[in-house]
Amino acid sequence: MRVLFNQDHARREPDPVPPSIDWDFVHELDVPFEPISGVPDLMHHKYVVRDGSAVLTGSANWTNDSWTREENFLLQFSSADLAGWYEHDFQDLWEKKVVAASGHFTVPWLDLEPGLRLRAFFCPGRGPRLAHTIAHALATAKRRIRILSPVITSGPILGTLAEVVAARPGIVAGGYDLTQMEAVQRQWAADAHATWKLQAFQAVDAAVPFGRKRSTPWQSGGVHDFMHAKTVVVDNTVFAGSYNLSHSGEENAENVVEIENAALADSFARFIETVSVRYGGKVPPSTIPAV
Repeated sequence: MRVLFNQDHARREPDPVPPSIDWDFVHELDVPFEPISGVPDLMHHKYVVRDGSAVLTGSANWTNDSWTREENFLLQFSSADLAGWYEHDFQDLWEKKVVAASGHFTVPWLDLEPGLRLRAFFCPGRGPRLAHTIAHALATAKRRIRILSPVITSGPILGTLAEVVAARPGIVAGGYDLTQMEAVQRQWAADAHATWKLQAFQAVDAAVPFGRKRSTPWQSGGVHDFMHAKTVVVDNTVFAGSYNLSHSGEENAENVVEIENAALADSFARFIETVSVRYGGKVPPSTIPAV
């Protein structure tokens, strides 16, 4: 057993500061561990590789608030091939201890069973490719787009969403963290180079009846109840992992699994729709005639 975790440091809005590390607890585990400096970008992974044969990954930090106060998900895969790629990423971080040096490899499509194939993306090495892959999926959606993310700030994703909602009203539903997105919009308003992002997000937000969670602003020792799930469903494809739909996420150490499977896509879509409605969102019909 080996453990990696992010060495916390001060972060600017809108990224919440990582929870403080319980060093006494870490030492009591009596297993090899390495803190990874989150300067300037976070070691943001949340995954486990077990015995080279299985992977557990998702959006949940390993904190009490993640299990009890936040919207999160976990995925478990029994696949030696997938586990091998996750172990590759882990080993890079373990040996180099530098976020920027990780994720610089391409994972091929893996067929786990009939009707279920997937591939993984690791950031920052594949960060730009991940953002553009999601944007391309959004642009070519035929039936539905469902989104949950604390923030939506990635240029390729945000720009594509603005085009989609203008051309195909009613296809998109989902939710985000209102407290964090308000902080983002204040930053954009103060930055002349980000004016287009502010306008694009406002256009998307006006067109889509998102669920908007009013979470508690971050403070040390306070409640952490963010809308923390990060997933996109496009037709029968799921993107799920640790990556917020943000530019900073492309530069963090992140992982996302792209999964093609109709049943899983339906399950994730129902999860997203449930969260959206919980926070005031409205959900269009799940099946929209293709164009």
